[in-house]
Amino acid sequence: MRTKLLCVILGGFIVQNAALLSVPKIIAGSNAIETLGKEIVGIGRKPLLIIGSGSIKQSGTFDRLAAGLGANYALFENVPSDPDIETVNAGLTVYRTNDCDCIVAVGGGSVLDAAKAIGLLATNPGKITDYEFTPPKYKCPPIMAIPTTAGTGSEVTKWSIITDPVLKKKMAIGHEYLMPTMVVLDPILTISMPREVTAATGMDALTHAIEAFISDKATPLSELWSLKAISMLTKNILTATYNPTDIHARTEMLLGQMYAGVAFNNSSVALVHAMSRPLGAYYGIPHGEANAMLLATVLDFNRLACTDRYKPIAEAVGIRTENKDRDYIAKSLVSYVAELFSELPLKSKLRQFEVSVDDIPKMAKDAYVNASAKVNPRKALETEVIAIYKSIY
Repeated sequence: MRTKLLCVILGGFIVQNAALLSVPKIIAGSNAIETLGKEIVGIGRKPLLIIGSGSIKQSGTFDRLAAGLGANYALFENVPSDPDIETVNAGLTVYRTNDCDCIVAVGGGSVLDAAKAIGLLATNPGKITDYEFTPPKYKCPPIMAIPTTAGTGSEVTKWSIITDPVLKKKMAIGHEYLMPTMVVLDPILTISMPREVTAATGMDALTHAIEAFISDKATPLSELWSLKAISMLTKNILTATYNPTDIHARTEMLLGQMYAGVAFNNSSVALVHAMSRPLGAYYGIPHGEANAMLLATVLDFNRLACTDRYKPIAEAVGIRTENKDRDYIAKSLVSYVAELFSELPLKSKLRQFEVSVDDIPKMAKDAYVNASAKVNPRKALETEVIAIYKSIY
């Protein structure tokens, strides 16, 4: 899975000992799902098909999946929007009971995250909580990941986010052994997304791309993917949201979110994600919506710590930077992201999700100790995290 590039030429400069972590095979294009039957033969004997809610069946996607897989598969359905420990255990039981040897996951990021966690336990002993800080010893069984939303990038990452409802936390379980074997990107599958989901997942992807670029862990290789993703996502998110049948916009969003996934998989996300995870764990706020609310505010908070890093991002979204000083460019980028968010059909305040102001200090503490906060370009104090939460309350 790890592609080692001993010498990479970037913009006339040579980057020594660079490496890029990626999935082995990606199939992309309209109706790419039609290749499912042919491709599954090379992956395994009997797949566990994992899907989310009834929308997969209502849209007709399930019938196409079933036709491609034939009769020899087991089904685990109704994966919730925030898969938890119980979800993983239930899916593992279906996998083992039906003697499966591979996984086909079709859905949003939650379905793909659940699939990776189930796969981890299919080949490794113990509980999923054992692997929050301990790497697995064995690879997951082969996983074919087919996203139906354009946002999480989970299909190309080593990460699985699983909720621990007792501790009210989202565990970030990450290792390259969790990465899918194959990815199928079919924009037709994203057309049925409601506009609010299109907007939220699109902003999630944009957050991935921007944070991967400004993270302390950014590399020359991850930066290429980040900037391409930023350009594609910002140019198409409004069209995809308000003209859902525009297949070009849908294709660009699906590819853009995949590029963002590759970027943060090889870099890291940062403070926005550290702060959005408690909002999901405490209040069930969808991850993309939480990121969307926070992005512009956190960009403004980070501005003085990484002003120079904002210029390439500004240029990627189409802001003119010639003869402009770096502070003007950075402020223009923050304004651009805030304006883009305001044009989307998303809630903008925590109180709209009935968040209690009394919980803000507890959520801030969780965010402050989160690993993603530690690689943010500006190291936030716990009091500053509280202030950011309150600024969008």
